[in-house]
Amino acid sequence: MDEVVVALAAVLLLLILGSAISSSRRRRSNGKLPPSPFALPVIGHLHLIRSPPHRAFDRILARHGPLVYLRLGPSTHCVVAGTADAARDLLKFEASIPERPLTAVTRHLAYDSAGFAFAPYGPHWRFMKRLCMSELLGPRTVDQLRPVREAELAAVLAAAGRGEPVDVSRELIRMSNNAIMRMVASALPGHMTEAARDCAKRVAEVVGAFNLEDYVGLCRGWDLQGLTRRTRQVRDKFDALLEIMITAKEQERRRSDSKTTNKDLLDILMDAAEDDNAEVKLTRENIKAFVLDIFTAGSDTTATSVEWMLAHLINNPACMHKLQAELDAVIGTSRLVGEQDVAQLPYLQAVFKEPLRLQPPAVFAQRETIEPVHVRGYTIPTRTSVFFNIFSIGRDPKYWEEPLQFRPERFMPGGAGADVDPKGQHPQLMPFGSGRRACPGMGLAMQAVPAFLGALVQCFDWAVPLPPGQSKAPPLDMEEAEGLVSAKKQPLVLIPTPRLNPLPTASSLN
Repeated sequence: MDEVVVALAAVLLLLILGSAISSSRRRRSNGKLPPSPFALPVIGHLHLIRSPPHRAFDRILARHGPLVYLRLGPSTHCVVAGTADAARDLLKFEASIPERPLTAVTRHLAYDSAGFAFAPYGPHWRFMKRLCMSELLGPRTVDQLRPVREAELAAVLAAAGRGEPVDVSRELIRMSNNAIMRMVASALPGHMTEAARDCAKRVAEVVGAFNLEDYVGLCRGWDLQGLTRRTRQVRDKFDALLEIMITAKEQERRRSDSKTTNKDLLDILMDAAEDDNAEVKLTRENIKAFVLDIFTAGSDTTATSVEWMLAHLINNPACMHKLQAELDAVIGTSRLVGEQDVAQLPYLQAVFKEPLRLQPPAVFAQRETIEPVHVRGYTIPTRTSVFFNIFSIGRDPKYWEEPLQFRPERFMPGGAGADVDPKGQHPQLMPFGSGRRACPGMGLAMQAVPAFLGALVQCFDWAVPLPPGQSKAPPLDMEEAEGLVSAKKQPLVLIPTPRLNPLPTASSLN
């Protein structure tokens, strides 16, 4: 027993010495690092990163400045940017920070970077980016698959029209998951969408969990938290589901005399894989990895965005009434607002942008340097993780008056954000990231999410259920849940009252 204690103490001492020597060498050889809080031996600043991490980053940034250096464990180094100006300065060196680091969990889920989201910057990534922007998530495909999204929205409106309290959070997740899966594979059976939804939930759980293996090298391979086992289980389940989808699509394509003009995303991927003249030859694993990328990235973020927008409107009834008045004036009561109407509804666009500023679904974007970056008088070394804390950046008081307040009017003509859009060109509002690694689905989100929200607000008045013994409902709790996507901690349960009778339907469903 004494020998074990001595051995453990020796290992600990070696870790402390190694960590101190590594940090000393890093500082001497890489120039001046950004400001940093006090670090503990071995663990560095891990003790400061309490869940949720974007809130921990926000507290550290408020105390130590817009650009801070953190050491997470013995050998994981990162820099966090927390203001729009710091983000802008870093993005000038985008060519030096092109990579998205793989964690132990994402390496399993991404088929060792065979997909798009975590692929290294190079020919495969550039090919997939072009395919995304021109075909998979291009304007033509997004518009062609609009009836799929409208059909799923109609199911949510039907559920709300029953006159009972509705778990809006659950309905939105079901809607967005089903819509994404049917955009990927239009003929997917219902039981498979349920299985995919369960897989997506599990993926979000394991990706959003803190994994000691990512920060302490001695723990790698031991799976002390069981995350590797859970990740393999969900990856195997998703892989089996994807195999069924791809096999069914292959059989469907063989039966077809001519290639269909109404293609889903799987058709487009398989066309690219069969193209002998393509710059990059896609494999079956590339297709699976991309489908998993788009499903996990697009489903929960869509649901969470609509959830926060509706919650803010419930807590700000004057804004709700203003939006309903715009919808009544522009759309009327005889038809349902649609994606094609969003451009003519400026206040709906403002209500869309303001929650993205306050509660972006993806609260930070992570990159990794491939060479030293000299910015703001500091040197960020090679292989350093760079976090853009989008949560903090959207609340930058230099650009936003009363940054913690919900005020969609700031995006209307005359407001500070009148000319600001969320496409990544304005660092004070970049919920989809910025630059070459920006979310390729932002065009779809900017079209579909406002239309989803507009339909819910056009068709119903929404009320919070009264707590027992109270005559007035309290404001909604706006606390965030832990996880990969920053959803509401408490489910959004509301009582809908129809504003229109009968409820209108989308033009594509008539």
